Amino acid sequence: MSLRALIVDDEELARRGLLRRLETLPNVEVIGQASNGFEAVEMIGELNPDVVFLDIQMPGMNGFDVIAKLQSDTLPLIVFTTAYDEYAVDAFKVHAIDYLLKPVEIDRLTDAVTRAAERLSFEKSDSSKQALLDLMMSATTKHPKEISATDTENTKKGDTWPEKIAIKDGSDITLIRVADIEWVDAAGDYMCVHAQGNTHIMRITMRQLSEKLNPDVFLRVHRSTIVNVNLITGAQALTNGEYTLTLSNGTRLKVSRSYRDVIKQFLSTH
Repeated sequence: MSLRALIVDDEELARRGLLRRLETLPNVEVIGQASNGFEAVEMIGELNPDVVFLDIQMPGMNGFDVIAKLQSDTLPLIVFTTAYDEYAVDAFKVHAIDYLLKPVEIDRLTDAVTRAAERLSFEKSDSSKQALLDLMMSATTKHPKEISATDTENTKKGDTWPEKIAIKDGSDITLIRVADIEWVDAAGDYMCVHAQGNTHIMRITMRQLSEKLNPDVFLRVHRSTIVNVNLITGAQALTNGEYTLTLSNGTRLKVSRSYRDVIKQFLSTH
């Protein structure tokens, strides 16, 4: 599946540099370029791109203004590109799928394109047959192949895990109850922690955060997603053998092929 991409940046050199990098990636077609927010809104409506690489700081209409102008049914996947990292929290609040710092590195760009392709594929599979099943057993945040005897020993009954985690936002620190965490997804160098309807951004790796979470409660279902099993209310079996999970708040998360064996194991016990 080829991603139809639109580049939005007021700096010509930035647009050209991003175009060159995207042209080296398979299954990406750059269908247009906009030099300001007003052009971006118009081109998104006309071209209907799958993903928009959107600069934040632009004169007249910045990246967030562009999103505010779009209708929800025409909103493409958004990857923010910026030279500043202080906008990360706001970026993920508007459901951007990634946040790239300039100059954009090819490895990070590749990750962003992969995330966009996976998200688009997930959305297009939404019409698959619904199959609700309870999934309420203990789990591990690691891939099944990574589980060892040491891991089993470390998750014995009696282990203590923090009740709260600290999330720093500039000079402010917010304490989040671990039990309130619904799911976590990774976006590059950031972790998006979703709790009680809010999204909190942490500058931490997936491995580091996993070590703070009780593996009897938090299940890794994708290389970039961890879910609280206590909030899982059902599952959807897709035609390609994959699954999506439904949480109590209505959120639906994809289980990647690499982790579907974990779900199959749960299903076989219920």
